[in-house]
Amino acid sequence: QVQLVESGGGSVQAGGSLRLSCEASRYTIAGCMGWFRQAPGKERERVATIYIGPSSTYYASSVKGRFTISQDRAKNTVYLQMNSLKPEDTALYTCAAGAYDPDCATFRYWGQGIQVTVSS
Repeated sequence: QVQLVESGGGSVQAGGSLRLSCEASRYTIAGCMGWFRQAPGKERERVATIYIGPSSTYYASSVKGRFTISQDRAKNTVYLQMNSLKPEDTALYTCAAGAYDPDCATFRYWGQGIQVTVSS
């Protein structure tokens, strides 16, 4: 059974940084992987995606210039470096994997999610 385990979340003050990790087990990272987030009362938002290998990336406009998604194939892990965090970045962040369509829209595997809280 494929598992995606997120780590690195927590609480931070506005302006601070966090790095989320998503380590895959029983699955060799390939195709497209991504990070999504959902705040209470809001719809899930696609934050960033990366196509493993070519490293082509996508960022939501709300995080562009502040967040960076990256891959480490040797560690079977995808990261999300989050800088200049804002209170509106507070959400449950979830890792997704197993999308092979060009739009990185159809993910087969999802992690449990990890909380990120940014205080003002």
